[in-house]
Amino acid sequence: MKSINSIPTSKIERASKLITTGIKVGVNYAKYYGEKIVKSEEEAKENLNEANATDIYDGLKTLKGSALKVAQMLSMEKNILPRAYVEKFSLSQFSVPPLSSPLVVKTFRKYFKKAPTEVFDTFTTESVNAASIGQVHKATKNNKQLAVKIQYPGVADSISSDLAMVKPIAIKMFNIRGEGSDEYFKEVENKLVEETNYELELSQSKEFADKCSVISNLKFPEYYPEYSSERILTMDWMEGVHLSEYVEQNPSQENLDKIGQALWDFYMYQMHVLKKVHADPHPGNFLVSKNNELIVIDFGCIKEVPDSFYIPYFELANKENINNPEFFESKLYQLEILRKDDSKEEKAFFKELFYEMLSLFTQPFHEEEFDFSNEVFFNKIADLGQKYAKSTELKKMNGNRGSKHFIYINRTFFGLYNLMHDLKAKGVKINNFKSL
Repeated sequence: MKSINSIPTSKIERASKLITTGIKVGVNYAKYYGEKIVKSEEEAKENLNEANATDIYDGLKTLKGSALKVAQMLSMEKNILPRAYVEKFSLSQFSVPPLSSPLVVKTFRKYFKKAPTEVFDTFTTESVNAASIGQVHKATKNNKQLAVKIQYPGVADSISSDLAMVKPIAIKMFNIRGEGSDEYFKEVENKLVEETNYELELSQSKEFADKCSVISNLKFPEYYPEYSSERILTMDWMEGVHLSEYVEQNPSQENLDKIGQALWDFYMYQMHVLKKVHADPHPGNFLVSKNNELIVIDFGCIKEVPDSFYIPYFELANKENINNPEFFESKLYQLEILRKDDSKEEKAFFKELFYEMLSLFTQPFHEEEFDFSNEVFFNKIADLGQKYAKSTELKKMNGNRGSKHFIYINRTFFGLYNLMHDLKAKGVKINNFKSL
């Protein structure tokens, strides 16, 4: 993959790149309207989605940072976005154009006042993995194999301006409007700022590796503060394949179940015991070792779960509570899904919507064991996502609903469910974490 020698860092440069991308999208729509005359609507729309997804991703991958991170987050919305967008945006998880070698050395010198080869015994200037915020290089020191993550220049400083540029798109896509919408964007901005702080990630990584060591079939790298800084993070090099690649190797059902149980236990232990959770569950953040152990390699995005949210949220994971109308309604108010100023129509609509959603999404918590290969369950989730994505009634409502904590908690569970389904894990013990 061709490397890049610079990244647009100023607000004007980054805005210009998005404007250029917007012009390309406009041209694609012009082609689409022409194609509808000679081709079927379905074929023309598929070509439009393919062209738009390619042009938008090509624009974002040169910007990197928050703009590309948004694409990564959207790639997990398999039930909402067209297939072309999911496939193209999924590349942002671990396959984007890397920085050139001279730019890597220049960035490294900025923080260590030395070249990488003066700090490490060996250092590969070509990256082995490039994603939205940083890229990884292989190094050695004292006979240890190391992974050195280097953050792209200017990423941390462009978060606010990037989000301001994508805000209109997000507002339209997710029907966010009305008083209080800024709270949601501030939550995303704060998390993105945290993800660019590698000193914070180092402390979080060490904490989670220590506290989650009780979980079977789970491994973490060791981290090295002496070779790390605010924008550079050094850890053990972990041998393994990305989770998505592992699944494609057609491992045995026994091994899929083993990895699935480890992944589920990891998330349940975080959620219920630590009350803070790894909120970026995409395949690029997990490896599988040759011994079929799950390796977690990124702790940049950690979401703390306050009791004010945790208690009502998991009370609604109880089937009896969902089917108790008065109790159900009281929890919807606590979670800010219902509001005191709702009209009768809004109240009825959102009660029905969330009853339907929660009755479906919480099904794994109603069982001692759950089969995540169950296509019926996941098809229902897909159908429900499509139903409300196309709902004209929802578009008329004030879609600004729910506590700000939903953004990353929902992202966590949707991502976890998708990974569990990719693994097709069966017989997963839901409450296994209680015995750890």
